[in-house]
Formats: sequence, C-alpha cells, structure tokens
Amino acid sequence: MCGIVGAVSTRNIVPILVQGLQRLEYRGYDSCGVAVHVAAGHLRRVRGIARVADLAAQCEREGLQGSTGIAHTRWATHGAPAVANAHPHVSFGPEAREADERAPRVTLVHNGIIENHEALHAELAARGYDFASQTDTEVIVHLIDSLYAGDLAEAVRAAVKRLRGSYSIAVLHRDEPQRLVGARQGSPLVLGLGADGKENFLASDAMALAGVTDQIVYLDEGDVVDVQLGKHWIVDGDGRPAERAVRTVQAMSGAAELGPYRHYMQKEIFEQPRAVADTLEGVKAVVPELFEAAAQHAPGDGAYHTFARVRQVLILACGTSYYAGSVAKYWLESVAGMPCQVEIASEYRYRTSVPDPDTLVVTISQSGETADTLAALRHAQGLGMRHTLTVCNVATSAMVRECKLAFLTRAGVEIGVASTKAFTTQLVGLFLLTLALAKSHGRLTDEQEAAHLKALRHLPVALQAVLALEPQVIGWAEQFAAKENALFLGRGLHYPIAQEGALKLKEITYIHAEAYAAGELKHGPLALVTSAMPVVVVAPNDALLEKLKSNMQEVRARGGVLYALADADSRIDSSEGLHVIRMPESVGLLSPILHVVPLQLLAYHTAVARGTDVDKPRNLAKSVTVE
Repeated sequence: MCGIVGAVSTRNIVPILVQGLQRLEYRGYDSCGVAVHVAAGHLRRVRGIARVADLAAQCEREGLQGSTGIAHTRWATHGAPAVANAHPHVSFGPEAREADERAPRVTLVHNGIIENHEALHAELAARGYDFASQTDTEVIVHLIDSLYAGDLAEAVRAAVKRLRGSYSIAVLHRDEPQRLVGARQGSPLVLGLGADGKENFLASDAMALAGVTDQIVYLDEGDVVDVQLGKHWIVDGDGRPAERAVRTVQAMSGAAELGPYRHYMQKEIFEQPRAVADTLEGVKAVVPELFEAAAQHAPGDGAYHTFARVRQVLILACGTSYYAGSVAKYWLESVAGMPCQVEIASEYRYRTSVPDPDTLVVTISQSGETADTLAALRHAQGLGMRHTLTVCNVATSAMVRECKLAFLTRAGVEIGVASTKAFTTQLVGLFLLTLALAKSHGRLTDEQEAAHLKALRHLPVALQAVLALEPQVIGWAEQFAAKENALFLGRGLHYPIAQEGALKLKEITYIHAEAYAAGELKHGPLALVTSAMPVVVVAPNDALLEKLKSNMQEVRARGGVLYALADADSRIDSSEGLHVIRMPESVGLLSPILHVVPLQLLAYHTAVARGTDVDKPRNLAKSVTVE
C-alpha cells in the first residue's frame, strides 16, 4: 500500500519521480505528491487528490524542476483523501505556519502506520509545532525537525528510535541539497544505484525504478540509508555500519503495458495460462529442491529433512491468498493425509494457540510484504515453530527472506488490485506442496505422481478453453449489473472458490456478495433468497454433486434465480430460473483452478457494465503493507 520514489541526481528528476509513481499507483491512489529542492535552501511541493497523470500535468504547468526529490502515492489510513493529508508532508519548525513565506525545513514521505502517533503529536504540539493534517505521518516530519542539528541522517536515526509501528520513509532537508535519507521497519524500501556515480534512488518497490536502474539493494529491518551523489551509507537498527548485497533486478517495466486489453485485470485473467505454464516450467518430478528457493539456512533445514519431519500444516494468509490456503487444506488432508489448519493471518497472532514444533508453517502472499502475514509468521516462529515455507510471487520479498523454504510462483507483475493470476499460480504451488508432502510420507506412488504431474501440465490448455467462455459470462454480467446483492454456493474444495468469487464481485463491482457452503443454505441464508437475488453455484461433477443439486432445488423452490458453472457430464441443464455455463472439461482435484476463472470474468464484466474503476476499486489498494 502506498508508493515511495526518491532520487538524488545531477539532472531534473521530476519526470523520473512521476514515472515511478505511475508504476506504483496501483498500490494506492487516494492522493499523490512530489517535493524537490528547487534552489539552495528552498523546498517546493506539489500535491493533489487526483491521479498521477493529473499530478504530472500540474508539475508541468507549474514548471517544477529539481535534481533531488521525493514522491508518494497514498492509500489513506489516518485522515480522508484530501490535499491536506496528501504526502509529502513538511515541517516549518515550531511556532511556524504555512502562511510563512519561507520554505519548509523538512519534507517527508511515509508508508506504514505509526502506532504511538497520538503521544508524539501531543508532545510536539506542546513544543509549538503546528499540525496541518489528520495523518500519523506528520508527527515523523516534525519529530525529525525537532531533532535536527545539522546532520539529517543523525536526526532520522534519532527519530526512528522513538517510533512504534511500521514505516518506510524518505526525507529531505532544505539545508542539505543532493542528500536523501531513508529508513524502514516493517514496510519495504529499496536503494537503486545509478550509473556513473551521477544519481541514486529510493523506492518502495524496484518496479518503480525500471528503466532507470537495475542495481537494487534491499534494505533490512531497522536500516537507515544516507543517499548522496554516487555514494551511500547504511547503518542497521543498532547504528552499526552495514553492508547489503547489490542485486541485478529486471523489474519488468513492460508488464505495465496494457496491450490489447481494456484493463489490467482483464489482461491478468487472460495471462493465466502463461502464468501457470511458467510456474510449472522445469517441474519434471516432485522433488524437495522445488521448495528451496529461499536463502541458505542451517544444515537440516532443507526441504527433504523438513517434509519428512513435519506432522501437520498451518497455513497463514489474508484475503484471496487465504482462500487459496483453504483449497489447499482439502488437498493436504485428502492426498497427503496431513492435518491442516488455515488461519486468517490478521487474527492468528491475537489469540492463544497451541504450538507444535513439528508443524510446517506455510505463508501465502503475492507480494511477500503483506504486513499481517509477516507478523503472523514471526509470531509462529516466536512460539517455536521453526519449519517455515512461503508460496510467494516475489523472490526478493521479506517473506522469502524470512522463511526457510519457498516456492516461487511465476505470475509476473500483477497490477490489478483484484488478484487473479496470483491466485491460480498459488494453487499450483500448493498442489505441488501437497504432492511433495505426500511423497515424503510414503502416501504417493510413482504412478500417482506421474498422473498428477500430467494433469498439472495440461492446465494451460484447459485454462485457454475456459477463457473461451467469456462471451457467455458477459451475458450473465449484463444481468448482474442491475443487482445489489448476490449469493455464491459451493461444496467441498469448491466452497473456497465460491468465497473467492464473492470477494471478486464485491471488490470491483461494489455489489454485496456472500458465499456459503451450500449445505448451510437452509440454516439461515435461504431467508435472503428472492427472485432479485442471483445465486451462483459452482457445480463440478464430484462426489457432492447430488447433494448440491438438492441445495439448488431449495433455491428454485423459493423463486431464486440460479447461475451454475457445471461440468459437461453433470446433467444440469438450463431452464427457467436456471442459467448454465458448461465447463469444457473436468480435471478432478485441480478443478478449482478452472472454476475460478469464469467467476473472475463475471466480476470483471459486471464491473465494466456498472462503470466502476476496475483496476483501482474504491477504498482498496494492492500489497497490504499496513496492519
């Protein structure tokens, strides 16, 4: 959530800052702003509550230029989307007002949440600092100003020691041109090294620097970085000089191109056959090495020893990733015979649980920076559960660095806020994990392994066939566009797919949608069913099909209108009050990966029909890096 870009250069960096914000806008788009050194002793900022494209036009109209600057695109936490709450924030010093003609002394951008901001606010207000916003961020900029004694890096180091919560920050001082100081704790920040010693950069994501530099340094928790022309210094949380590896990162700026698609979400739905194929590339057998993409750890911590030792699985995730974990629970218990518990990460660490050191703790996250999931992981580790594995889409993320094992999906950059290809590739990774655990515990024969791998390799072709159903889904969407409520039903391992379908619909169409295990219908939700309430049913031809048909009859008997995604041989036919789309084929245990795609398309085309902002739905943002 939120995006930071900063630069120290010998050229005008305003276009670079704005371009970086455009690449990060999907992470937050409630407001945005830029601040630069425009002359010795003078900082100037431009802010707005429109999109980054409008900010770029505003900067051009006002002739904003500078060789050192910071920029931010915001997802609101403290304070409504308003110009006064937009970053960068500034401090004019105590007993000063914005009406003063002199330039601000300090300016800052911030991702994260400061939990002790109220106490700091009271302290700084008592010392004469004027607060112009409702944000927690403003306490940081005033705190740094209050501690400044001629060295910005020293002031930042002193300030962050007093902060509780999560943050990544980038700071400028009017008296120190061509100097930029950053710090991070619980929120990502990277250093980009420019060529020829002419410039250096800070950003919350390497993608913001695509085309500018591919030399990236990932800062560790507690790091403070002093960035100047052609040089930088890093100190750790204890104030000791620290060396961090420089990595060559191809940030895939081309992923931000829409091509022939109308929205990124549509593009990413149609990229799923390729994303699944890429994720399966090179998988010829279920071997432990598939899960050893993380950093090297102590002997005995490899996948081979871990999988043979663990007795149960604990999955920690949020949102769409939580539903992927919920599908995996069915796989792990039925195929691997492994007890599995799936926890919402934001709840797990706030309750008393019973830890077991022989548990494999699995985190699932597209970005690998999801704050709640990282906190839950650390809580589990603190309880003595040291066997950790992440299913993640970003090799350089905190989640990958902090887990002993990792399966890296290859979904590519996902820009649409509503996750699609990340979800299906997560399911692929979790199914491979299921097979690996089954094999490690002697519950998977060579013949079964070969059959499962064959089915996995067939998925890209099967997904292409499902995508060909788009015209039929558009017909459904035209009817859904006029609705304000919807129910989704599923049974067994398709119940989480119904939940994911409901989530997609509510995320981007703003239609209230709920999902239920179909057997629960008569225990309450049936009271909601009328002819105005569409009911979507995920109906594969599995062992629960006949039970599901009975649940569908309960809906029809109350005048409800059904929309069923049925396998070809399920003997469910269209009739009055029953609309059926037939899936092209049945793929057994892997059926959730196919059945979710029409639900993604339904949400997408309903949103288009309703005229909502598909890729940037209200109140939401990508990569949830605050609790």
